[in-house]
Amino acid sequence: MTERRAYLDAGVGETRGVVTLDGRPERLLIARDGDLACQALGAQVVGRVRKIERQLAIAFVDLGAGPEGIVNLRPEMGRLREGQAIQVEVRTEARAGKGAALRYLGEAEGSPRVEQPAPTIEAELAALVKAPPQAGAEARAVADAAEAEALERIFALPGGGSISVERTRALIAVDVDVGERSAGDSKRASRAANMAGIATAARVLRLKGEGGLVVIDLAGRGHDGPALLIAARGAFGPDNPGVAIGPVSKFGAMELTVPRRRASVADRLLDADGSPTAQTIALRFVRAIEREAQADAGARLAARAAPAVAAAVGPYLRTLTDRFGARLEVAADPGRANEAFEVKAR
Repeated sequence: MTERRAYLDAGVGETRGVVTLDGRPERLLIARDGDLACQALGAQVVGRVRKIERQLAIAFVDLGAGPEGIVNLRPEMGRLREGQAIQVEVRTEARAGKGAALRYLGEAEGSPRVEQPAPTIEAELAALVKAPPQAGAEARAVADAAEAEALERIFALPGGGSISVERTRALIAVDVDVGERSAGDSKRASRAANMAGIATAARVLRLKGEGGLVVIDLAGRGHDGPALLIAARGAFGPDNPGVAIGPVSKFGAMELTVPRRRASVADRLLDADGSPTAQTIALRFVRAIEREAQADAGARLAARAAPAVAAAVGPYLRTLTDRFGARLEVAADPGRANEAFEVKAR
């Protein structure tokens, strides 16, 4: 029997929600100060049709801020026209190179604006887990661990072996490695690793917020296709509606599609080179300042960071000062790497 728990870490500048599955992080939800409300999953927005591509049956919609969204044209929508105001719902958040996927709700009037904000992280957690979320220091520790794991590539399997999960432009590639898993014979070991690999891949993809076409390179040969299909249906069941699973190919690969609804954790936290953005590091820096301030309530704090990180911390200084008093000094140190920030009591 599986057990899910929810955690809510409401920090300065960022709120993170985590769902764990049997003690392992399964979902990581992130909301930051400055996020565009019109681009958030579930938001209902009045937008303006900028361009219509009849041959592709799509319309590009100006949402008022951020990248344009896309509506698939359908006969029941009537004939939209360029410049028309329409009400839409964000069904899939924008990601690198692609705008948000929108659901047409009806005609509207006026300039682009948010009519109904997206659900809060608290509301999303409540929809996923019945019990109230845990908060405080435990929630922060769980959120930090979930963030770190979401950016990993290799994941250990229960009983031995591992999977690697890598994103390419075309698909998500998952490779199952038996490793030193002990079993009576190699076929049994491969079967056990594949079953564990499918379950772990489903959890990890939800944690990473990844989807689209997924190809799982299974271990061994002579696979029990029906059994693996049943396992995949169970593992990816929480991602429905929209999951489609193909049979195991003669090359030992299972192909499936998983709905991609929100920006992935990597898209939220990393830059194009795969390094944490200045804002991501700044928020980690802020959490380090909070920890030090809470550990020593009377001490003055000296915080040092790379210039880009120190600048990104700027918008949060007022909140930190209101919470902990005027005992914090943040200085830019050109000689520091972005991730080499430091907070000391003096």
